[in-house]
Amino acid sequence: MKVILNKDLSPLGEEGDIKEVAKGYARNYLFPRSIAFPYTERTIARLEARRGEIEARKADKRKDAASIKDKLEGLDLVITMPAGANGKLYGAVTNQTVADELGKLGFSIERKRIELAGNTFKSVGKYKVTIKLYEGASAEVNITVQGQVLKTETKTSARKGNARHRRHEDPVAAQNPPDQSAQEPAVAEPSPEQAPDA
Repeated sequence: MKVILNKDLSPLGEEGDIKEVAKGYARNYLFPRSIAFPYTERTIARLEARRGEIEARKADKRKDAASIKDKLEGLDLVITMPAGANGKLYGAVTNQTVADELGKLGFSIERKRIELAGNTFKSVGKYKVTIKLYEGASAEVNITVQGQVLKTETKTSARKGNARHRRHEDPVAAQNPPDQSAQEPAVAEPSPEQAPDA
């Protein structure tokens, strides 16, 4: 069924767009939330009356999108994640991870607008993500995923290393233990007075 969007809804469309959607989606989601209205003569007349206002808002959104695009493409976003020595992450970088990191820098971007190749990044390295902005505008952001060795793993490795070091500290000493007799106290020789009569 045809509807007229009353609000922007990614990825469906922008305010004032006329879209074809499933009846259930319209009745159960779009209409109750006032995101869209049924496509009727009355709603078309209302849309035409608001057309100038809607176009002015769209122009502002286009300017904002162009400004945000420039700022995003100037970024080199660094994300630090727990990782093993081989560079594999414990977990993965998702579009929510990227949205959270951008939020820390003052960008309010919905995760569904962020596209990652393969949906997630599972190892350290350099990547590009695409962020869909307003209408057809999008920005490409450079991301560097760095690995962070967990403290417990470092301690365990250090313990294993120390044990290995202790075991192999002196291989000659380990194979030839010191002569115990050299460390035993010497037995005193009897003096001539104490010597038995021959």
